[in-house]
Amino acid sequence: MRASVKPKPVGVDAADTNVKGMSPLCDRAPSEKPPFTIADLKRAIPPHCFRRSLLLSSAYLLLDLVLILLLAVAASSLIPLLPQVARRLVAWPSYFFLQGCLLVGVWVVAHECGHGAFSEHRLVNDAVGFLLHAALLVPYFSWKYSHRRHHANTGSLEREEVLLPWPKEKVEWYYKRFNNPPGRVFTIVAALLFGWPLYVSMNVSGRPYHRFASHFDPFCEIFSDRERVQVMASDLAVILATYALYEVAVAKGVLWLMCIYGGPLLVVNGFITLISYLNHFHPDIPRYDASEWDWLRGSLTAVDRDYGILNKVFNHITDTHVVHHLFPAMPHYYAVEATRAIKPILGSYYRVDSTPIVKALWREVRECLYVEQEDGGGDGGSKKGVFWFKNKI
Repeated sequence: MRASVKPKPVGVDAADTNVKGMSPLCDRAPSEKPPFTIADLKRAIPPHCFRRSLLLSSAYLLLDLVLILLLAVAASSLIPLLPQVARRLVAWPSYFFLQGCLLVGVWVVAHECGHGAFSEHRLVNDAVGFLLHAALLVPYFSWKYSHRRHHANTGSLEREEVLLPWPKEKVEWYYKRFNNPPGRVFTIVAALLFGWPLYVSMNVSGRPYHRFASHFDPFCEIFSDRERVQVMASDLAVILATYALYEVAVAKGVLWLMCIYGGPLLVVNGFITLISYLNHFHPDIPRYDASEWDWLRGSLTAVDRDYGILNKVFNHITDTHVVHHLFPAMPHYYAVEATRAIKPILGSYYRVDSTPIVKALWREVRECLYVEQEDGGGDGGSKKGVFWFKNKI
């Protein structure tokens, strides 16, 4: 049996860039083919939402960069003047979190560049994304290509690129050891600290390949022959960024660099893992094998989450993730409007959860251990090829 905990419904009000009246997650999501097409959804969205404005995108990015610079200068100048206890226990941790959140917004803009959502010009998109991601030690083209495959195969049990759920028979023995409160705490902390760098460097939690795969290896199976040169360029950019950080450490000191840059980067990496996980894992959304999967149903397995004011700081990758999967080239500044436009058509296929993020993370780690075909559900019966998350090992 699945655990009985049910998520709370949420609405987002126009003032909060959230959407009211959305279908509650009071039961499983429908797993039947939806009665609408992607063309139906596109027609419901105002045409201007698909216009990628270089000026507007640049303005949002510039605002983020100015806030990041001001915060770094203020922290570097003012925090050392505080008493030691206040610096260590309050000031620096607060700076790490605030700066990390702002940098997540920049990370999301770089990610949008990979989707072509920053401007109408491919060269501009790649140049901006390349520089922004290199500054955060992310190989831009490598991530761009693997992430597009994630979008192309979302919800598929065979081809999903990352965070692929396992059937019960493939669950490793150590899951049983960690299937308890202390084990879950350890799992969450380890995932937030190391999940993103392990995925990028070693494909941990990624789609299985025949041999070792890494976003830094241009010859691994993740990439096609025509992508390998750009993967090498991404590697070079990360190497140069790392060398630049080394020079900064020499000039300003390792401790200064770790405080100004290293701490916020840990927060960024943790949020990227958290956002990726919570926008795709929920006990009431299905997964599909090859007999049932199609792109539209797979894209509708995304879940919108409410991070409060951080929705804006994160450029709405959190609370408009469903529309992002349906129309990934849409700029983030139109995503809330587009979500409002399509929700009447999506109906119960639109999934949104307002459960507080910490509580939701604990619930999902507890309940979403593996997937299994099961009778019953929100679509009114059993269906071969449709799988649901389970938690009994």
